[in-house]
Amino acid sequence: MSPRKLAFELLQKAETNDQYLNIALDHALDASSLSELDRALAATLVYGVTERKLTLDYQIDRLSSRKANELDLAVRTALRLGLYQLIYLDRIPPHAAVDESVSLVPRRASGFVNAILRAYTRDPHLYLPEKEDLPTYLSVVYSVGRPLVEKLLAAYGETMTEEIFQGFAQTPDTTLAVNTLKTSRDALAERLSATPTPLSPNGLRVRGAVRALDGFSRGEFFVQDEASQLCVEALGANAGETVLDICSAPGSKSFGSAIRMKNEGKILSFDLHEKKLSLIRSGAERLGITIIETEAHDGREPISDLFGQADRVLCDVPCSGFGVLAKKPELRYKDPDVSQALPKIQRDILETACRYVKSGGVLIYSTCTILPEENEENVKAFLGDHPEFSLSPFSAGNFDCPEGMVTLFPHIHKTDGFFIARLCKNS
Repeated sequence: MSPRKLAFELLQKAETNDQYLNIALDHALDASSLSELDRALAATLVYGVTERKLTLDYQIDRLSSRKANELDLAVRTALRLGLYQLIYLDRIPPHAAVDESVSLVPRRASGFVNAILRAYTRDPHLYLPEKEDLPTYLSVVYSVGRPLVEKLLAAYGETMTEEIFQGFAQTPDTTLAVNTLKTSRDALAERLSATPTPLSPNGLRVRGAVRALDGFSRGEFFVQDEASQLCVEALGANAGETVLDICSAPGSKSFGSAIRMKNEGKILSFDLHEKKLSLIRSGAERLGITIIETEAHDGREPISDLFGQADRVLCDVPCSGFGVLAKKPELRYKDPDVSQALPKIQRDILETACRYVKSGGVLIYSTCTILPEENEENVKAFLGDHPEFSLSPFSAGNFDCPEGMVTLFPHIHKTDGFFIARLCKNS
């Protein structure tokens, strides 16, 4: 199977199921016999078309007598693939982009696809709406669903919303957290020719396949965004302490905390889904971490035996995910309204988790979204009900948070969109 054919089939499946794109792509590539070069092209096409879907459909609407959403899925997908290559991939000859895309559709549709793509090659003009209709303009230019555009405009205003989308449009490096139980950041950075993270004291930025990097099999690092690393630093676990990670899968914050604790103490890592806990156990084994215990548990349900027993509790709650659009491009088209129930669930988890904190202990509330109702508004409501807790300033590497609560943005901090609130239980 060619890389374009693989991308063509995977993109069609992505339109009709809810599986995360990165997981589906990994499975498809593992099952293929493509060369490394062709695997890279397939991944570029899958992610690129997904990231630019609305921009590409706007071009189809201008070039075709039929709107993109009126076309057969196979035809629409072939046109997106062809236009993406013509517009965004300079190294692919136009004739190859056209011919290969035409070959993907049945003969009855080949003439139509050929005509649309060749029309673009004759006049390679990127059509965009007028900026006077700002929601439509932002939706098309940055390929983000209009409901999410309108949501962020209401929360952050015109200038910052566009800056946020510009941040999400940048391809992020892979960020590693160094396992200082086995090596140092300086030593690993030199060996991998990696760049230290500017904020987190324990991170490296790299490019390429993580599993192929020297030191992976020896457990010298794991993948963790810099924002998540800052969250671990805000939690601030120390050797010998008891830590609860309420919604822990896939485990990076548990791993980071265990490393901070020098693998001394106890971490209880919970998750609602039993099958996800195997990721934590296998990851801990690779990293040489022995203080993590896992258990399937709904964070909303209290465990009375743990009341007042934890030095530190981490609530990285289920969220809408609107801080990671650069890494999960399918979320660009998710309607925020489908996440309306989340703030209540998040508050319920926080209400339960706060009961585990010792007097003088620390409670972290975090998400990977930038929607205020899942972040600041939840924390303010919680503090109104719990005067025994208060926001606590924290520092992490080169990052200071004097207010004890912060939203990280890709265009400002060069991280995922992420929220951290550090709460201390008054003695």
